[in-house]
Amino acid sequence: MESMKDRVIVVTGASKGIGAELARQWAREGAALVLAARDEGALRAVAAECVARGAKAEAVVTDVAEEADCRRLVERTVAAFGRLDVLVNNAGATMWARFEDIGDMAILERIMKVNYLGAVYCTRHALPHLRASGGRLVAVSSLAGRTGVPTRTGYAASKHAMMGFFDSLRIELADSGVTVTTICPGFVSTGIRENATGPDGRPIRVSPVKEGEVMGVEECARLTREAIAGRRRELVMTARGRMGLFLKLVAPGLIDRIARRAIETGR
Repeated sequence: MESMKDRVIVVTGASKGIGAELARQWAREGAALVLAARDEGALRAVAAECVARGAKAEAVVTDVAEEADCRRLVERTVAAFGRLDVLVNNAGATMWARFEDIGDMAILERIMKVNYLGAVYCTRHALPHLRASGGRLVAVSSLAGRTGVPTRTGYAASKHAMMGFFDSLRIELADSGVTVTTICPGFVSTGIRENATGPDGRPIRVSPVKEGEVMGVEECARLTREAIAGRRRELVMTARGRMGLFLKLVAPGLIDRIARRAIETGR
């Protein structure tokens, strides 16, 4: 796997979960990291961990739903390190509610702004610098970006939009030197699902996923790093996910039932 030593990497959603673990693992390689999230305290704690592991790390408080924040994130990166080699669009918001139970449509608007437009905004401002470095553009999507999932309507819609955007942009950038990698994890034990939005717009507080029976965040981050280092087109992270996408072509009704059972069982 190609080393990311001294590569300048921006990770959004870096205060916890997959983003934080990616930062920790890249820190061991000696990367120059710019970490973005809304939670300043948690973000600075992750940055301090990365510095302790041998990396250069900057923490930039960022709400990716605001384009001005995304522009400032890229400007701060280039001011600090003079370049940008990798942009990882990882920031995300999720939900856990049947569509007909949602009382406020603003829930869906927020999810779309964070998951889809946040990635678009960051990419827009980073792209000239990625062109200059022949860099890597990364979208951390989800299996929900490839197939429908009950109780996740707004989330799945935002991830479908994300996949469509980056698949289209990959073609536009084919001769630019910039590569586009999309990452599609299944359930990952990040410990943050209790912050998912319920039908009333409030965090559900209790994770509906059996965290101990799904992929660990360390393995997820490792597989993601390998895909980015290898400039892979797409990573569907589990054998079940890859089989599901195949079955969707030949037995879509079966996949609907599998998706329903996965939500019901939480794994």
